Amino acid sequence: MISFVGAGPGDVDLITVKGRKLMEEADIVIYAGSLVSKEHMDVCKEGTEIFNSASMTLEDVIEVMERGEKENKKVVRLHTGDPTIYGAIREQMDILDEKNIKFQVIPGVSSFTAAASAIKRELTLPEVTQTIMLTRIEGRTPVPEGEKLSKLASHKTSMAIFLSVQDIDRVVEELIEGYGSEDTPVAVVYKATWEDQKIIIGTLKDIAEKVKAEGVNKTAQILVGNFIEGAYERSKLYDPSFTHEYREGK
Repeated sequence: MISFVGAGPGDVDLITVKGRKLMEEADIVIYAGSLVSKEHMDVCKEGTEIFNSASMTLEDVIEVMERGEKENKKVVRLHTGDPTIYGAIREQMDILDEKNIKFQVIPGVSSFTAAASAIKRELTLPEVTQTIMLTRIEGRTPVPEGEKLSKLASHKTSMAIFLSVQDIDRVVEELIEGYGSEDTPVAVVYKATWEDQKIIIGTLKDIAEKVKAEGVNKTAQILVGNFIEGAYERSKLYDPSFTHEYREGK
């Protein structure tokens, strides 16, 4: 069995209990070394083979997985955050399917929820937004034309922008076009939940300069929207006058 496991955003204690157990039992671990903390390897048993996929190709990774399967070993493919978000796991799973190798996917805490927790904000607020968009700006890897950042921002929902802080000027330009205001709140969270986490708060008007002043140009989550600052309505869920399945309103 091959197990794709989400390691979480940084803090090693944010891996799931199931993910930690699989790491403890693994005979082979292939981890995304550019973003996954090496401390996760501390729970591995003696003799576990460990591979850093930062220098590996897809073919290299599959070769290790296939060997592990043939040797009846437990293999963990450890991805950062949640493996289903920018994890490039589909191409791995499709090959495993072709080779009739069984696999499972264990979810993890994503950096976008970790970033929201770091700034102590709720991404969905009554009368502000009930929608979260997860996206990235186009770079060496393009995005579909209909997913251009300015077009998505025009919906004025909460947004979490991955893999884009290195192009902060272009990000801001497109967000201003979409949101239609320089006053829209922005939070940039560098290495959410890591020991060297850094939080930068501003608006579309000044966030680029603040980010540059802090020297942040990678490994950061960009959160955008009025959920960061501003008024909102109280939730109906705990409103004493609101009736639902578990409580009669008064």
